[in-house]
Amino acid sequence: MLALKILIVEDDNVSALLLKKALEKNHHEIIGIAATGEEALEVLGENDVSLVMMDINLGGELDGIKTTEIINEKYDIPVVYLTASSDEETLHKIAGTNPSAYVIKPFNIRELNMMIELAIFKDKKEKELQKLNNELEEKVRKRTADLNEANKELKKALEKEREIGELKSRIVQNVSHGFKTPLTSILSSAQLLQIYAEKDHPLKQKLVKHSKKIENSVRSLNSLLTSVLFFGKADANKIDYKPSRFFTAAFFNEVLDVVKANNDNEVTIRTSFSKVPKTVKSDTELLYQVFENLLSNAVKYSKEKGKVDFSVAVEDGIMLAEITDDGIGIPEQEQSQLFERFFRAKNVGITEGSGLGLSIVKKCVDVLKGEISVESEAGKGSKFVVKIPIG
Repeated sequence: MLALKILIVEDDNVSALLLKKALEKNHHEIIGIAATGEEALEVLGENDVSLVMMDINLGGELDGIKTTEIINEKYDIPVVYLTASSDEETLHKIAGTNPSAYVIKPFNIRELNMMIELAIFKDKKEKELQKLNNELEEKVRKRTADLNEANKELKKALEKEREIGELKSRIVQNVSHGFKTPLTSILSSAQLLQIYAEKDHPLKQKLVKHSKKIENSVRSLNSLLTSVLFFGKADANKIDYKPSRFFTAAFFNEVLDVVKANNDNEVTIRTSFSKVPKTVKSDTELLYQVFENLLSNAVKYSKEKGKVDFSVAVEDGIMLAEITDDGIGIPEQEQSQLFERFFRAKNVGITEGSGLGLSIVKKCVDVLKGEISVESEAGKGSKFVVKIPIG
């Protein structure tokens, strides 16, 4: 056993001397014998002590338990209690001071040595645990500080990104709006050229042909700018749901007129309306984007002189619309990317498009709190199903 420097605190002189003799027999050094708690604290203040053997019942104002509480607080030295009582009340008091061990009087040498070893082992492990706890707290403190610093940097980066995003949105909107005015002028001029060409003119055919090209190009560019403006608003979180009551027949006629005006493949659009009220309440701008884009795509990617079926039904406050075409379809492995910005399937060939239409549709459907699904097979056409709650 490791030789220890031990302080004996015992007011019974005979018991103290017997204990001293037993401890010295095991090569321990007895620093002193104190009869009171006050005297024990004085010895501890002046000497290096490894262990205290503490009698519970002491003379003076401090008993063994109160003295141990002070030792725990000031010196952090293991204490082994000596007590002649083993009743529950005494043991409860002892446990409250977290002793390293306790010995019941009268004790034998074997038991005494075992309790001392236990006390030293317990004290060692508690100090190791405390050291680990301190190291862990320091690591946690450092990690928390690092995380706080990283969080500050992240907030700065996010704020910078937000500012850049707002600047980008403003630039996109300003540039797009700036394009719209001259495009409108070009479109008007192209339409005037077609009117003039209707009169007898030696270059009538060429005038009609080229003015039509101008008109189609302007419409395509105008459509692209509209899409860019839409996503500028979407990125700035400025797309809001603004419901109003409108006439359904007039709304769908407007959508169909725009789609038919750009129908270069002579595709037939067959319509079916079932239980559609005369008026409904929803956001017409968002609905227009949904149906115009879906129908335009269906016509664009259909076979020449193909057919597109467009059906609308209203039931229990839900507008159910289906757009079915017999066109090129969408490869199954690419359908998961269908609503991503700028995505275009590999089988579109030379058919022009920006890859923004379906992503606009998905965004609008989400804002309308609706659902959209697709069934498609390459070479056999596509079917889009839209469900939108209406008022």
